[in-house]
Amino acid sequence: MPFDTVLPDLDARVAVAIELARKVGRDASNFRRDSGAAALRVENKGLQDFVTVADKQAEDTIRAALNAHFPEDGFIGEESGGADLDTGVWVVDPIDGTTNFMRGFRHWGVSIAFVVGDQVMVGAIYDAAQDAVYSAVRGKGAFKDGKKIGASQVSDPSKAIAIMGHSRRTSFDDYLVILKTLYEKGIDYRRMGAAAIGLVRVADGIADLYYELQLNSWDMLAGALIAHEAGAVVRMPGMRDALAEGGPVYAAAPGLAHEFAFIADPLGHRLKPI
Repeated sequence: MPFDTVLPDLDARVAVAIELARKVGRDASNFRRDSGAAALRVENKGLQDFVTVADKQAEDTIRAALNAHFPEDGFIGEESGGADLDTGVWVVDPIDGTTNFMRGFRHWGVSIAFVVGDQVMVGAIYDAAQDAVYSAVRGKGAFKDGKKIGASQVSDPSKAIAIMGHSRRTSFDDYLVILKTLYEKGIDYRRMGAAAIGLVRVADGIADLYYELQLNSWDMLAGALIAHEAGAVVRMPGMRDALAEGGPVYAAAPGLAHEFAFIADPLGHRLKPI
């Protein structure tokens, strides 16, 4: 770790992140249920890229709570931006899978990561479909509501499930080539529309791969750490690049990483071990 300062209290931070992800996730879910889609006041940030009043309220709540507990930490949020600090920075997606949230699909979540230097040290993700929180501290394993989890031990591609993400900032033709190759290997696949949730599905052994070519840091960091701590093979850009411009993320069950190498290899230097 490229600095000499004392490492912040990670146990305190993960405890706050877990409870905050759960509270904000449940509040957003209740707001959506009680108020209905008409009350979300949707703004369009781009083609199929939305933000709702619930996103903004959730990020404001997370930012205020983290600042109250850890005023020395920096903050970067999807909706409000922020700044990195050498002492550590929180990287937050208040609702990952906003389109799913808007339309009533269950696959969305709240993603909270804490980064120190060039490493993700803490991750917490609220999974709305299960009303559960996944979490990890670097070097201490991955957990779902306090119970340890592990990546899939599947090694037969004909029994594997891949979850694929796609960004409109990347080539759809290239995406189709990957899907075709997975199909030819006998691997089934899904698309969920929420990267953080796809990554914790790999961490929990439910899926054997999550891959997306272009994500922002707030989409990937918490889930990448949780999948890594669960034993998955995880690759992503170096932290400087991830925070500045995002990039690809790849998380695979260890017994099938060789089957998915055709995805990671062409990206070369863009992907590094987490």
